[in-house]
Amino acid sequence: MKIQQQMLSCLKEWKEISGLDFCLLDIEDSIVASTSDSIRQPDSQVLEDFRLGSALCISDNKCQIRKVRSDSGQIHLLIVSGHAESAPTIGELAVCQVRTILNAYAEKNDRGLFIRNLLLDQYPAGDIPIKARKLHIDDPAERLVFLVETRSRTDSNISEVLRNIFSHSGRLLLTELDEKTLALVLERQGNLQSPSQTAAMIADMLNSEAMIPVWVSCSKPTFSLAQLSNGYREARTAIEIGRIFYPDRSVFDYESLGIGRLIYQLPPDICEIFLDEFFHEESLDSLDAETMSTIRTFFENNLNLSETSRQLYVHRNTLVYRFEKLQKRFGLDIRTFEDAMTFKLAMMVSDYVKYKRNSP
Repeated sequence: MKIQQQMLSCLKEWKEISGLDFCLLDIEDSIVASTSDSIRQPDSQVLEDFRLGSALCISDNKCQIRKVRSDSGQIHLLIVSGHAESAPTIGELAVCQVRTILNAYAEKNDRGLFIRNLLLDQYPAGDIPIKARKLHIDDPAERLVFLVETRSRTDSNISEVLRNIFSHSGRLLLTELDEKTLALVLERQGNLQSPSQTAAMIADMLNSEAMIPVWVSCSKPTFSLAQLSNGYREARTAIEIGRIFYPDRSVFDYESLGIGRLIYQLPPDICEIFLDEFFHEESLDSLDAETMSTIRTFFENNLNLSETSRQLYVHRNTLVYRFEKLQKRFGLDIRTFEDAMTFKLAMMVSDYVKYKRNSP
């Protein structure tokens, strides 16, 4: 819940209790939340003099203005408007609750900023333990880095769903990296599922509860806060590799990407030489959609002709005919393991070269 919504909910509760109206101003005297549009805001010079003075409250018969000083030293102003004998006491109590909300929000945001900077490798190694102690974050500990990437902009519901999923653990660190990507750092405990199972659970929950399709990737375990930047690079690489080589999937575990990780590290010019030597005058783009679908289904079924023909609703002999045509064209019989492996490798290298050509 955003700070404005949380504050408005708090002030409305105080209004219901007291019958008074409330308005909270931020450090620039802009309205954070207000229970009434008719609350009169004092002159800016009055507010500035009050901020700079030592008084904690100024009031008249209609209104009181109170300072709310957060732990970070920032001063918000709470305007309490209305007549009531208990107004001074209500004002003091409201200030306490507003301060608590501001401090909690600041701590959450500071933790998010700390984790974000850790992932992006923005801190000298010596600063990390000091900042972690101030934010009450344990180090060392075994943690996993998960990236949650949406198809468009991130939705505020995503953070709430993720917090609800892991509310029982109390070991969740969450931060927004950009308008499409959230990073989730989860301390690994005894009852935690495998990284790939946890990533799949996150994707399923966001799809079912928030109705938001996402890609989710996860890193290998890290064992200190200083290693989280490595975990982030692994999770980022996993999403990129997964979207190149496994476009039908939405969950990518860095340790389970197989040969895709190897191809991803090859120089593109070496890959282009391999494709030229393999296809000569031909290319995979010259194959029609039906043929490519047949090949992919055949590979997905572990080179099983009978199962492939059943899934594609074609006769087994039809498949044999198609593969014989492919053999005449490329010199590979993908019904055999070695030729199938070679052809699969060529398909993946081709996908990688296309990705590199289209990358900015």
